[in-house]
Amino acid sequence: MANPEKEKAIELAVSAIEKQFGKGSVMRLGAGEAPLEDIATISTGSVS
Repeated sequence: MANPEKEKAIELAVSAIEKQFGKGSVMRLGAGEAPLEDIATISTGSVS
């Protein structure tokens, strides 16, 4: 786990990005949070 200073810096950076680009524009991996919304997809069968 990161130290408190590093955590605070990350939170400030994420907050600034969300303020400029909107909530959900950046997410922390492994935070255990579910996506903000389900995104509709269409399967094409293509791997690439």
